[in-house]
Amino acid sequence: METAQIPDQIRRLFLPKRFAILEAILIGVVAGLAAIVLKWGVGWLGGWRIRLAAMGWAEYVLPIGGALGGGIAGLIIQWIAPEAYGSGVPQVKAVLARVPLVLDLRTALGKLVAAVFSIGSGIVLGREGPTIQVGAALAAQLSQWFPTSPEYRRQLIAAGASAGLAAAFNTPITGVLFVVEALLQDTSSFSLGTGILAAFIGALISRQLGGGEFTIPTSPYDGTIHFYTSEIPFYMMVGVLTGVVGALFNRSLMLSSKIFRRGVGLPIPMRLAIAGLICGAIIASLPSEFRDNAGLRALLSTGNPNNSLTTLAFLVHGSLTLVAFGCGSPGGLSAPSIIMGTALGLLIGNWTDSFGLVHDANTYGLVGGAGFFCAVARTPVSAVIIIFELVGNFEIVLPLMIVSVVAYFVAERVYPCSIYDHILAANGIDLSQRADSNPSLTNLRARDVMESKVETLESTMPLQESIVAFANSHHRGFPVLAKGKLVGIITQTDIALAQAKNLDGNTPISAVMTPDPVTISAHSSLSEVLHLLNHYQLSRLPVTSGRELVGIITRSDIIRAESRQLGGTIGTPRQPSYPIYQTRSPSTGRSKVLVLVNNPKTVPTLMHIARQIAQSQDYEIECLHIITVNRNRSPMETPVASSKARRLLRQSQQLAKQWQIGIHTQIRVAHDTAQAVLEVAQQERVGVILLGWRGKDFTPGRVFGDVVDMLIRQAHCHLMVVRLDKELKPIGSWNRWLIPIAGGPNAQIAIQEFLPALTKLGENPQIELCQVFKPEQNSNDVELMNADADFLKGKIHCPVNTNKLISTTIAQSILELARKCQIDTIVLGASRDGLLQQVVKGNIPETIARQSPCTVILLRAAQT
Repeated sequence: METAQIPDQIRRLFLPKRFAILEAILIGVVAGLAAIVLKWGVGWLGGWRIRLAAMGWAEYVLPIGGALGGGIAGLIIQWIAPEAYGSGVPQVKAVLARVPLVLDLRTALGKLVAAVFSIGSGIVLGREGPTIQVGAALAAQLSQWFPTSPEYRRQLIAAGASAGLAAAFNTPITGVLFVVEALLQDTSSFSLGTGILAAFIGALISRQLGGGEFTIPTSPYDGTIHFYTSEIPFYMMVGVLTGVVGALFNRSLMLSSKIFRRGVGLPIPMRLAIAGLICGAIIASLPSEFRDNAGLRALLSTGNPNNSLTTLAFLVHGSLTLVAFGCGSPGGLSAPSIIMGTALGLLIGNWTDSFGLVHDANTYGLVGGAGFFCAVARTPVSAVIIIFELVGNFEIVLPLMIVSVVAYFVAERVYPCSIYDHILAANGIDLSQRADSNPSLTNLRARDVMESKVETLESTMPLQESIVAFANSHHRGFPVLAKGKLVGIITQTDIALAQAKNLDGNTPISAVMTPDPVTISAHSSLSEVLHLLNHYQLSRLPVTSGRELVGIITRSDIIRAESRQLGGTIGTPRQPSYPIYQTRSPSTGRSKVLVLVNNPKTVPTLMHIARQIAQSQDYEIECLHIITVNRNRSPMETPVASSKARRLLRQSQQLAKQWQIGIHTQIRVAHDTAQAVLEVAQQERVGVILLGWRGKDFTPGRVFGDVVDMLIRQAHCHLMVVRLDKELKPIGSWNRWLIPIAGGPNAQIAIQEFLPALTKLGENPQIELCQVFKPEQNSNDVELMNADADFLKGKIHCPVNTNKLISTTIAQSILELARKCQIDTIVLGASRDGLLQQVVKGNIPETIARQSPCTVILLRAAQT
């Protein structure tokens, strides 16, 4: 009997919520150890740097050491882990928002080693950013080794980030709150439970092994911190100052990043080497306190520095952080933010103390650190808790709250959104524009698809009666209840096994059922349901509230939900679009260019592109404007305003008449933009669909967004998507063209059918062909690129250059070549097949289209 119970006990231990405890502990341990390794590595390398500088060689050791360390970190990022670029916190935030970025063991190891060389060589950034990304990446790798549902994987990644931050600062509460407040934005009990446990373990490991990074000596504050209502105006002054300066600091960070990435245009290793060189050269000329960040923190927080040294610390630390961040050095912004805020708070504290208005100037340094941190990260709760955890004195909580809240609201007025949101936006990821309002399978819950009327059997039912129940039903399994509570599930397989054992027909089904079945709650996501069904090889899943059965989900229920979802909003069929305005010209061309007209700023450019295509292919132009309406209203019966749309179409007509090209226009009311475009393409003999793309649209599970993705999948004609540069350069300046060659049909169609016409958009065209090879590939296979170059030279009669690149990061190497050659327009192929796989593995055209500062044209050839 005892041995028979062991398998049940083991199975119960590995039930999802119980197994989550083991996973949280493991995540906390590995994140804590990673923080220890990072601290020891930075301490060892930084110790050598400081000792050599102390021997009198500071002017040589610090700049050269900084350049070498930065260069090595840059090589690691470029060749091993491109995802290790920068802070790491924005990447984790994007992944938690379901953006398909890479987080795995390679990312963790690459970030860890790169951060050791970068920070250890003297580049002025903190370790908390790398530890957050390393912890999240290790958790993501764990979820791949032990497959989980997407939602559960998201919670594990959040737990890893919490553990990483907790281990970096020795602040477990802050670790959880920062991830919830700034990254995850999810306060479900399961997320919090996993995060709290992982953060506790991570901080415990770090504290026991001495891995905390940001420590403030507490003895100078014992009994000296007191809150006085008379000082509230001065605390508010600190909040206003740190809010304004912190917001301007965020703006400066983004400007620095733009200058180094676009203006300087150097490879990553060289940029990081420059950052290390600058940091080392400047620090070598300053007092010795500036050579060690920990010593500088101690001096500012407890050493009563004079105003000159405090001002110098603020200016130097801020300037070097701008350089390091702009170059993309792997490191965090939290520690530099707290140091800079401490300096600002001390300046106000010393100034007011000179008039005898405050009791302790050092307290203003502490609250200033919280205010500046809040202004940068926009996390007021985390800002309060982190300083409180570091100091451990309840008297400082009220001043921290005042300063952090004021700093938050002031910073939002000066420069809205956190630095992490701005970093993501600069990379084409705008989390505020997620299409959460559009229902998708990822938004469905178990309650949306379950069957609430469930046929059940009582646990006391005899086996013979259960056989009759199966015979009279189409179900292959029944939930089993005892006193109204779910106690098991019985399937046809259980019945067959019982009959094989020749059990008596009066045996209760409780003896043959599967006890303690796997269940799901009504509010669980559909992705969790699918994970459990697949992981345990089940055909049905009971939905419970506590032990009470509230429904059941079968695979058939999910298939029906998918069917309804693919057809549009659940229960609401999509209706055909309806034309409300049309103009027709005589049909003279053999086909048409369908131009989707929406934005008055881009209409002239799109029309110039359409003109060149039409003239070279003997096409006419069909301009289309679509007005979308809610799906619960009929397009045919919904009143809409069309005056703005008609002005856009008249603008297009005037241009076409100047060029003497046949043009047709129409306005349609539709439920779905892409569906309306496809309808018109089928009706109007369209050969090419031409539309603009902002490059900022983001929908979870999509590559280019709902409209473009659907057209890539379903349009039978050629499709051309244009993402214009931000400056909207005039057509005549489109002279330098870059066309990557990959052997697919899209690039060949672009070169042979469209590029000769498109190059007429510039006055002095020059073409750069490039082919990217991975290190393990044969880089001598350039026959196709050379053949394309010969074709273009004979067709266009302009300079055509070939470029052979060897890189592991195809998208980044193409972007670097575009910057180097000062390209005006990049022409890329957008594949129709395997878009989901492209999201998971990284979509090269999408990456280039989002990140390139120049115009990008995506071409998908017609499907035969």
